[in-house]
Amino acid sequence: MTTTLPSSIPDSQLGLSHSEIQILRQHQQIALQNQAYAHSTSSRGRGHARTSASTSRAASAASSHNGRLMLDPGSLAVLGQHFERLMSAIQNRVDNLTAQTEMSTLGQSSRAGNAMATADAEIARFRGILRQIDELETEFDKVRHIRDIVKGFRARVEGLEKRFDARGSRR
Repeated sequence: MTTTLPSSIPDSQLGLSHSEIQILRQHQQIALQNQAYAHSTSSRGRGHARTSASTSRAASAASSHNGRLMLDPGSLAVLGQHFERLMSAIQNRVDNLTAQTEMSTLGQSSRAGNAMATADAEIARFRGILRQIDELETEFDKVRHIRDIVKGFRARVEGLEKRFDARGSRR
C-alpha cells in the first residue's frame, strides 16, 4: 500500500487567525519571489537557462497555490529561512527602538530643569516609541507562531520522507 504525501495543504487548516493567514500568504509569496530572484541573479550569464526557467516555473507554480502551504522540504526551508530573517529584522528594530527609548529616558532625566514644553514633547515621543514596540512585539509573536507551525510541518515532512525512503530501500 503506497501512501502519497500531499504537496500542499490549505493554510486555513493550520490553526492560524485570519491576520496570521494573511501574513503567511504574503510572506510565502515574498520568500518564493526572493528565492527566484536570488537564483536567477546568481545564474545570470553562466549558461544556466534551464535553472532560471525551472526557478521561474517554481515561483509561478507557487503563486498558483494561493491559500495553500507547500509541504515539500525545499519550500518549507525557504519559508522557514525567510521567517528567520524577518524575525531577526523585527528583533533588530525592537532593539533599536529600545535603545531610542533608553536614550529618550536618559535625556529626559538629565534635562529635568528644562521647560514643560520640552518634557511634553519627549513624553509624546516616548509614548510613540512604546506604541511601536507594542505593535512590533505583536507582529513578532504572530510571525513566531507561524514559524513554529512551518517548522513542525517541515519536521513531519522530513520524517515521512525518511520513512518512505527506508521502506523503498527495503524492497
